[in-house]
Amino acid sequence: MIAGPLQGLKVVEFAGLGPGPFAAMLLADAGADVVRIDRPRPPVDGGALVRGRPVLHLDLKSEDGRARAREIIDHADVLIEGFRPGVMERLGLGPDECLGVNPGLVYGRMTGWGQDGPRAQQAGHDINYLALTGALRSFARAGQAPVPPLNVVADYGGGGMMLAFGVLAALQARGRTGRGQVVDTAMVDGVSLLMTGVWSRRAQGRWPGEPGHNELDTGAPFYDVYATSDGGYMAVGSIEPQFWSRLLQGLQISPADLPDQWDRTRWPETKKVLAEVFASRTRAEWTAVFDPLDACVTPVLDLGEAPDDPHLRARGTLFDTGDGPQPAAAPRLAGTPLRAAAGDPGTAEDTLRRWGVPAEART
Repeated sequence: MIAGPLQGLKVVEFAGLGPGPFAAMLLADAGADVVRIDRPRPPVDGGALVRGRPVLHLDLKSEDGRARAREIIDHADVLIEGFRPGVMERLGLGPDECLGVNPGLVYGRMTGWGQDGPRAQQAGHDINYLALTGALRSFARAGQAPVPPLNVVADYGGGGMMLAFGVLAALQARGRTGRGQVVDTAMVDGVSLLMTGVWSRRAQGRWPGEPGHNELDTGAPFYDVYATSDGGYMAVGSIEPQFWSRLLQGLQISPADLPDQWDRTRWPETKKVLAEVFASRTRAEWTAVFDPLDACVTPVLDLGEAPDDPHLRARGTLFDTGDGPQPAAAPRLAGTPLRAAAGDPGTAEDTLRRWGVPAEART
């Protein structure tokens, strides 16, 4: 089996929820050797988010537990933690202590608000970080309340992925300087970064501001979901003129019967026409119409249907472990492929032995 691109990278993960484990999962899928340090009686089984790494149960409230953690950190390349600012310092496991002994360590920190600022010590969840950055207010139809997009934007996109990116950037820098550093990953920062395209459109005058009136927030007739006769939905993303033309072809609507595609003042009128036509046939019927047209029109599948989609099955985008579907590792590297390590990761003791942690630290 070809080794992953991060083979040999030693990562110690302090167990948490959501974005921290997701970042550690990404590193493990890429071949990193990750040991997850968890409390003696963890409250929740993380499921797919904890795949690919063995668990070492330590009581960090005890001196013995902290000493063992320090020994492991001394042998690691990367540390990932997601506690509130100051918690690791109070445990004697903060960046100053750890980098003082292991100057090459990349110390990855995951919080919602960041390590500083007025809200740094406040609790929060995905919805709060979206709210403060303007993102949540943008996820709304015209005249309606914002709809939280699950917890995928702040927790996983602006949090876990940004942490993994920051860790890899710091490792690249370490290759030049020999020095590690702290990676301060804040979900508010990550969400704002993910909104770059919207901020850019706003600066260009292409985003008037009110939710549900813009080209990508259900304001436009060419970027929305439409109900079908059987209670299903079709997703329409026919932005470019060639796709708009094919959309109308599939719907059997003459362009002469509609206003100009970019006439914002008449978007509601155009949407009403499209909605009436989509409501005349089933989702399966419309799927059969649009699959050959390349119009950026696809059926909206639920989580029970997605694993059986022919395209996702052909690519192996999801795989079944026997306990239900899991997302496969991504992205795809041709020479050093990533693999979702969903099987038995072995024991933490075996991993620490490979790292060269002295035996007395593993007793």
